[in-house]
Amino acid sequence: MSWHHTVLARFPLNSHTEPRFVVLGTPDSDSVDQLQQQLSSGCELIVPRSLQEALSLLQSKEMTGVLFLPNQSTGQESLLLASELLPLLPVGVALLTDTFEVVWANDEFSRLVNEPNPTSRSFYDLLGIDEPPAPVDCPLSLTLTESETIRDTLRIHDDRYFEIDSRAIRECRSSDDPTLLFVTVRDVSERETNRHKFDAIAQAGLDLGDLSPQDISGMSQQERVELLKSKILYYTSDILKYETVEIRLLDSQTGKLNQLLQVGMQPLAADRELYASSQGNGVTGFVAETGRSYLCPDIDHDPLYLPGAQGAKSSLTVPLILHDQVLGTFNVEAHETGAFDERDLQFLELFSREIAAALNTLNLLQAERQSTAVEGTQLILRKVANPVDEILIDATWILEKLYGQDEELTKRVQRLLKDARQIRQLIHQAGATIAPEEPNEALVTQTDSRPTLLGRRILVADQDEETLQSAHELLERYGCVVETAHNAEESFLMARSFDYDLVITDIRLPDRTGYECYRQLKTIDENLPVLLMTGFGYDSSHSIVKARQEGLQGVVYKPFRLDMLLDEVEKAVPPVTNS
Repeated sequence: MSWHHTVLARFPLNSHTEPRFVVLGTPDSDSVDQLQQQLSSGCELIVPRSLQEALSLLQSKEMTGVLFLPNQSTGQESLLLASELLPLLPVGVALLTDTFEVVWANDEFSRLVNEPNPTSRSFYDLLGIDEPPAPVDCPLSLTLTESETIRDTLRIHDDRYFEIDSRAIRECRSSDDPTLLFVTVRDVSERETNRHKFDAIAQAGLDLGDLSPQDISGMSQQERVELLKSKILYYTSDILKYETVEIRLLDSQTGKLNQLLQVGMQPLAADRELYASSQGNGVTGFVAETGRSYLCPDIDHDPLYLPGAQGAKSSLTVPLILHDQVLGTFNVEAHETGAFDERDLQFLELFSREIAAALNTLNLLQAERQSTAVEGTQLILRKVANPVDEILIDATWILEKLYGQDEELTKRVQRLLKDARQIRQLIHQAGATIAPEEPNEALVTQTDSRPTLLGRRILVADQDEETLQSAHELLERYGCVVETAHNAEESFLMARSFDYDLVITDIRLPDRTGYECYRQLKTIDENLPVLLMTGFGYDSSHSIVKARQEGLQGVVYKPFRLDMLLDEVEKAVPPVTNS
């Protein structure tokens, strides 16, 4: 709004009463006369001799408004346009004394302060501010000392915010004239509330992500989850003002939506099993499956909605997404129909991104601790694997030679075998005590588990130490118990002495072909599954072809490709029987 030739009107010019305007500023008489002639009898312009007289005129109900007129001519259309439009604008306007008392105000100002007759009242009192800001912080006080417009935003009671523009009027006709303040007031509550929410969400992101290894090192997994949940609930209820909340996390393997936290949901809803599917799993299942937010303004007329909070009338559900992957869902509900709009949707989507990032951080920290413990265990196992295998082979050879000869020595060698086979198991158990406990089932896990391999005993025969080491590392990672042999005779010795779920043998051992090894192992135990192993070389003995003709279960290739190795082993081992 210009500070020159500006009109502030109480009512438009088509009123039954002839409009009368008080002229303020420093106009010359010719400008006023010229403007009055242009307006003809359309309205009356009154030029007060002093500002005191202007104040008296403004307090009179006979005045329509104020015309600020510079020392230049102004067209009739400017006056007409301003006086027609100003009452329609959502801007409150007031003239104040230098003690901040209202001497004139338009209707919009009266509406904003909820006072039909604001004149002679303190500006701050009308705003509901009992104690005005200190002079250094008071925008009106600053206006008295500045020549420019001062803008500030004041927080009013009930979380309302007014944007105040103020400027001093110093074009006085007399040295005794007081300074007036020209003030415009706009209700910017929605803008400021949204800005505070954006700031709160940004702070939430910093706070939720503040989970350093040092901070959580002394916490259990459950304690870390509870810490994250408490932070989420604080920002959800205290900042975003959502009273009913439910967050579920997606198990990527089963598709089940496990509950992380809930507030205000009915027990039936809280305990309900939900999956990432739009069929029969409500809005939550739909959002988890599609990755799209869902705004439900009226639950009574929504085909997807399943009962959640007691007395709920509307709901809003957004996905928790990280790197285009759905991690879960975030649902809020309200007791009013149409309680949520597109702006609420935007806020909740922003907040959900911060939650997804925090969950990922928590999982990464958990994985880091788990990985550190696993790496330590595997390092020890790598160092002892081959020596233990050597002990097993030598002790088994001695035991076979002693058969029926020296009972006391036989018992000692048998105990040596038993202890040697337990070494790896004891190392795994020690590693499990160092590793953090299993994560909360609600947290997202991406572990490629192979439950069919857990506890399976596998014998691997190859003259290459690196291959035997790789078999230990890869298969034991999935719970297998691996023992090794360097040639066919050692594999036969181990197969005669111990029970195995599977034998993997190379097609070119130093003392047998692959086919010969396969035949002898089947002679020892015809039900023993056997896989042949090759390094993509030429099979001069045609071991694989011959063994296939006699029922070979499969072939694995060196160097091992993990997924192919695991797939072949899973297909070869016999199914677990429940006894």
